[in-house]
Amino acid sequence: MGIRIGTGISTHEDPRVGAIEAAQDAHAALDGAAADLVVVFASGGHMENPEATVEGVHEALRPGALIGCGAGGVLGCGAEHEEGMAVAVWAASLAGGQAQTFHAMASIHEDTMTVIGMEDLAGARGAILLPDPFSFPTDPLLHDLAARAPGVPVIGGLASGRRPDERGVLFHADEVLDGGTVGVRLDDVELLPCVSQGATPVGPEMTITEAEGNVISELAGQPALDRIRAVIEELDPVERTLIAGGLLIGLVVDGGRPEYGHGDFLVRQLMGADPVGGTLAVAAPVHPGQVLRLHARDAASADRDLQDQLRLRVSALGGRPAGALAFSCNGRGRAMFGVEDHDADALSQELAGAPSAGFFAAGEIGPVGGASFLHAFTATVALFGA
Repeated sequence: MGIRIGTGISTHEDPRVGAIEAAQDAHAALDGAAADLVVVFASGGHMENPEATVEGVHEALRPGALIGCGAGGVLGCGAEHEEGMAVAVWAASLAGGQAQTFHAMASIHEDTMTVIGMEDLAGARGAILLPDPFSFPTDPLLHDLAARAPGVPVIGGLASGRRPDERGVLFHADEVLDGGTVGVRLDDVELLPCVSQGATPVGPEMTITEAEGNVISELAGQPALDRIRAVIEELDPVERTLIAGGLLIGLVVDGGRPEYGHGDFLVRQLMGADPVGGTLAVAAPVHPGQVLRLHARDAASADRDLQDQLRLRVSALGGRPAGALAFSCNGRGRAMFGVEDHDADALSQELAGAPSAGFFAAGEIGPVGGASFLHAFTATVALFGA
């Protein structure tokens, strides 16, 4: 028997009762198999007493390993709860796979980062990471992992729920922690990452010919700002309407490969332009020889991209997955799509009803071009093979 996954969501106003309800629903889908790994996302009133939440999950599931975090909202079972009190429980029987959880703390002194408690991820099939955004330097860690554990997909999201006194909420085993990051290393588990950046490319590809740090001086041998203006003038009316909502820059993350595709563009904000020097500042490091393309984000492109990316992964898995963990930006939901349950409904439809659960994150973690990055406005999903 392969991996089995179950999910449950409860909006009960008592945190312990709600956790038990959601955990029992998740457990029922395991058909008697042990819950080797449990992931919990809790929002609203759960932040007033998260200890009761984790106690309820343990009472109902007796998990072999558990991680989770506070959330601004949760999603799963085809629905999204962006406001109010809710808890989502995701449970997996790993069929011989291994899950090693950890709680790590980090500090940076004179540009040197020290991490204590981090599991070595080299050689893993993948990892789930749930950092507290106020106490853990996620970007430097991901940069370090790209060198120390190359090719290992790291997927997750920044915790977005906090206690009334503003302390963070992370779950690890039977503890509630207020800082650092929790995570799990996965071995002998079929895991496929999916990062839907929700942006559509416009205009031609261009090669950076002069750059330093995050500043682009030349594109295709011309001052960068002049070249961008020329491209915008050549766009058709539909494309101009798209970029009116915000111009984005897509940078190819090639990982040393000569070929690349749509999923290898890392989409980042355009931070500013210098009309005198003709330079552009981008929210990412850049280098000469890197390929760039303008991107735009709107609800329609985000909807289409999520469906397309999920279909590609389902095809790669050979059919319906065992289930999925989802990390959606807290700027998506009704604010982006104008309707309820968009991402949760897309997951349910494209994954043929496979169980999924997740939360609205303050930043999403997932791989592009072979390296994992911290994103915004994405829907990032970890799909588990059946």
